[in-house]
Amino acid sequence: MSLETVLSFALVAALLVMSPGPNGVLIAKTVPTSGKAAAFSNVGGFVAAFFLHGSLSILGISVILVHSAEAFFVVKMIGAAYLFWIGLKALREAFSQKSLAPSVAPAKRKRTHVRAFGEGFLTNALNPKVSMFYLAAFPQFIPAGEGAVAAAMSLVVVHALINAIWFGSMIFLLSTLSGAARSPSFQRWLKGVTGLVFMGFGLKLATLRP
Repeated sequence: MSLETVLSFALVAALLVMSPGPNGVLIAKTVPTSGKAAAFSNVGGFVAAFFLHGSLSILGISVILVHSAEAFFVVKMIGAAYLFWIGLKALREAFSQKSLAPSVAPAKRKRTHVRAFGEGFLTNALNPKVSMFYLAAFPQFIPAGEGAVAAAMSLVVVHALINAIWFGSMIFLLSTLSGAARSPSFQRWLKGVTGLVFMGFGLKLATLRP
């Protein structure tokens, strides 16, 4: 696989990673409420989900999701329900009396790294649009014949690195604003907006067509 091919794929992957979506919303919510470490655990979940989707695409399972309306519908609705649930939970917290507390430190103790990792993983793993991206991108960039599997996994690594760099930069940027972001009023506003956005993504995913 040539360097030109890798760079071309990297450009396509970067555009996908940088486009607005649930991943960015999750990071924006996690940094001020749970800190950088939890946010990096989110990113770890994103990366793990990319390898899952990449492996499924290589094995051909993702083809079934695209060509089987029933399988696609099941995965789509599970993902939509998960995103909607996250949004509903954030809205509930925004209108809860606890959001008026003078400090958000308790949130840091409650969200473990395992939980943050799981949130990031499920946000990506239950999104069939990621599988569709791999199905659309891989045939264009993977060379035919021997070594195709290794080439495919290399592209997954490139995608994961771009994801880690982009959201890692976002985490450091948001952490510099953490002082102002931890005020109770900002927390209520952030949770309210996060809830509405996640619910919107869930509804959008529910109406997605293969």
